[in-house]
Amino acid sequence: MVSISRYHKKCRVASLRICYLAVFLAAFFLPSFQPVKSVGNNIFTLFINETEIGKVDNSEQADRLMSEARRRVVGDMPGIVMIEAVSNLEGREVLRGKADDEQEMIDKITEIYRNSVKETLQRSYTVKIDEYMVNVKSTSDVIDLLNASINRYVGEDLFDVTLESDHNREIPVLVPQVTKNETEETTVHYVSDYLGDSGIYDAFDTIVSNAVPDVEVNLDDYKDLDTIEMVSFANNVEVVESYLPSGQITPLSQAIDEVTKDKEQKTIYEVVAGDTLSAIANKTGITIDEIIALNEDIKNVNSIIRIGDEITVTVPQPELSVRYEEVKYSEESYEAPIQYEYNDNWYTTKEVTLQEPSSGYRKAVKKTVYENNTPISTEVVMEEIVAEAIPKIVEKGTKIPPTYIKPLSGGVITSGFGRRTVLFKGMTAYHGAIDWGCRTGTTIFASCGGTVTYAGWMSSYGYCVFINHPDGRQTRYAHLSRVLCSKGDTVAQGQKIGLAGMTGAANGPHLHFEMRINGVAVNPLNYISY
Repeated sequence: MVSISRYHKKCRVASLRICYLAVFLAAFFLPSFQPVKSVGNNIFTLFINETEIGKVDNSEQADRLMSEARRRVVGDMPGIVMIEAVSNLEGREVLRGKADDEQEMIDKITEIYRNSVKETLQRSYTVKIDEYMVNVKSTSDVIDLLNASINRYVGEDLFDVTLESDHNREIPVLVPQVTKNETEETTVHYVSDYLGDSGIYDAFDTIVSNAVPDVEVNLDDYKDLDTIEMVSFANNVEVVESYLPSGQITPLSQAIDEVTKDKEQKTIYEVVAGDTLSAIANKTGITIDEIIALNEDIKNVNSIIRIGDEITVTVPQPELSVRYEEVKYSEESYEAPIQYEYNDNWYTTKEVTLQEPSSGYRKAVKKTVYENNTPISTEVVMEEIVAEAIPKIVEKGTKIPPTYIKPLSGGVITSGFGRRTVLFKGMTAYHGAIDWGCRTGTTIFASCGGTVTYAGWMSSYGYCVFINHPDGRQTRYAHLSRVLCSKGDTVAQGQKIGLAGMTGAANGPHLHFEMRINGVAVNPLNYISY
């Protein structure tokens, strides 16, 4: 037993010595000792819309799987497909781990994407006509739409619309170009045959002045001439590519109807001599109330309008207007332009005809510019006079005529110019003046400077004042309570001439203001300025 115990102790001592030796040798011969280090996240779990898809090695692998799934969902679908999907990668560090099967993960992602499609945006084209816009599905629809507008006024297949890029714009914009379909003419010769490439309009005067003897232009050769030379759009038209939901794309037939159908459009009417609100309403086909509603400066039917004023009215027009030039042969009577002889001693309101006109007769080639079906200008580009017209000769004044102002401050119009139905004793059915209701004693001014030709009492006028003005007009002020001037006085515009009252045929205090031209009463509101 003792011998065994001793041997056992000896073995334990030997084992310890061997271990110490091994450690010493390792420390002596190995250059360094490296402890185990962390390598960070080396496996990732992919989630889409909070659904676990599987494990991947890195984010690049996840992106590749999602791209493949999207390609499967979108496939050959046109336009842009919008998918509401949120992806998330959660990483962790493991000693051992591997990614899941890629095909299984792609199948899972594809299913989620299919269920998450929000909407599909279709490739389309937006046609902008000034501020109006319509969306159609293709460039061929754009061209058909624009051609439909042209064909409404010009024969079909005479002109073609193409879309050209506007290189002056930073964003891609297409603009329409209209070109004529040229057909070979074998029997009819047009004026343009003699004018070369420069065209019938621009070069005609030059060609005629430099014509060679062997080119003789005979208008009888153009009796069949009736052609459209140029077509363009009167509006600013732009086309841009866009991606829109299918519900915002208009079918072609509906787009054509919307663009070509006449609608009430605002436009400007310029007042000419002789115009009244009722006359303008008749010309434009709208009511006086509509004119008042469209124009802030026109308060009521008695508001003053003057020559040259611009009034907003509405006329039936399509969204897209077409402008075109028609060149046509005609034989017609014509008038020579009026010839004026100016007299510096007369006012511009005075004209005297010195020679009456007489119509002439001519053969002509004329260019007429139309907007839609309305002619807006006409120019004679070639003519042959058969019988010369005799012009009208008019002598006309150059002096600026005097102005007229409202003859009192304030006041309310109680009786307008023209026929009236409510009558009192001494009143006439036709009222050739304007009545302003006011307090007795209100100051009355001379509407324009001139000479007093009457001042005093005159039957139904009561106390009144008549003033003759330098331009030949006369103003009358009636029903005064007091006259403050005398016959023969020279008064200035705005000078006090009397006080308002209710003398004569009057049922209340007011001013009866009358204006006469060549002895005929006219509406004073057409001539006075406030």
